[in-house]
Amino acid sequence: MEQPPQHGGAGARVLVVDDDPTVAEIVTGYLDRAGYVVDRAGDGPGALDRAAAHWPDLVVLDLMLPGMDGLEVCRRMRDHGPVPVIMLTARGDEDDRVLGLEVGADDYVTKPFSPRELVLRVESVLRRTRRAPVASGLLRAAGLTVDPASRRAAKHGAELALTIREFDLLAFFLRHPGRAFGREELMREVWGWDFGDLSTVTVHVRRLRGKVEDDPARPRLIRTVWGVGYRFETAAGPGEA
Repeated sequence: MEQPPQHGGAGARVLVVDDDPTVAEIVTGYLDRAGYVVDRAGDGPGALDRAAAHWPDLVVLDLMLPGMDGLEVCRRMRDHGPVPVIMLTARGDEDDRVLGLEVGADDYVTKPFSPRELVLRVESVLRRTRRAPVASGLLRAAGLTVDPASRRAAKHGAELALTIREFDLLAFFLRHPGRAFGREELMREVWGWDFGDLSTVTVHVRRLRGKVEDDPARPRLIRTVWGVGYRFETAAGPGEA
């Protein structure tokens, strides 16, 4: 039997939401042995109740829950505040993965999965979330302001409701204006992953454009560099998709 990685969860609280008691028990056991404080719920309402009682540092959330599915649970949690979410899906359908990312999931794992890999994903997401800011000063460009210390962002003075990954992506773009980055490079630099589904980057760029662009259909700030990836422009010219 696989052994969980022994990096230590440093007491971080993880909420595991899965209606399959066997899966929930295995995941809970691995996370517990890795040093995390684990809460469990078997459905959406139970998950929301547990989160309200003890707000988690991260949620491992099954997509296919009875009644209220994982997408709705994720949306409702996002209404109360930012929290990292790793979505579990029993299907390899790309549409399911993209849906999870579009409602704010930070990562996803397809069943059947290795519990040890899931623990490593949890550790990676939390490490990225809790890391010290690269620069403590405010980042400003094109009417956008990002404060890495407080993890707050605004457009023309109006605060933006960004997920954890969207915030990290915007801050990275503002630190490197005018430079083109490939999706693989963004995944490595922003997500801290050396491998993964590149659609993760595509979906987050699309979501971020929806929040920072005047016209997301004709982006003027986060520009597509065909054959390469994306570039952040401080002096916006004609839009391109």
